[in-house]
Amino acid sequence: MPQFHAQVATPRASRNMMRLCKHFAHKAEVQLDERQAQVEFAFGQCLMLADDERLLIDCQAEAGEAEKRLRFVIDDHLHRFSGEEALKVNWLDGPLPPRHRQAEP
Repeated sequence: MPQFHAQVATPRASRNMMRLCKHFAHKAEVQLDERQAQVEFAFGQCLMLADDERLLIDCQAEAGEAEKRLRFVIDDHLHRFSGEEALKVNWLDGPLPPRHRQAEP
């Protein structure tokens, strides 16, 4: 199953992640705290990690339509829920590098 990730520069990473995941909780299984979230969609899954400067997003979905849909849903909703903050989501293939997966203080 393909993995892909993004790093989104934002000083409001936790706030953006919380808003996004509270919305996703209406249709997906979500585990959430102020620093990380796990979202299980019907078409893929996503781990999000928030620190003081960025939101890290690590996703996995079946190749093809499921992968395209997950990328679109995360990107589209993040832009909608971030208010006037102009966020740039650059997706990269592969998992989030291990050094980023460690919880930051």
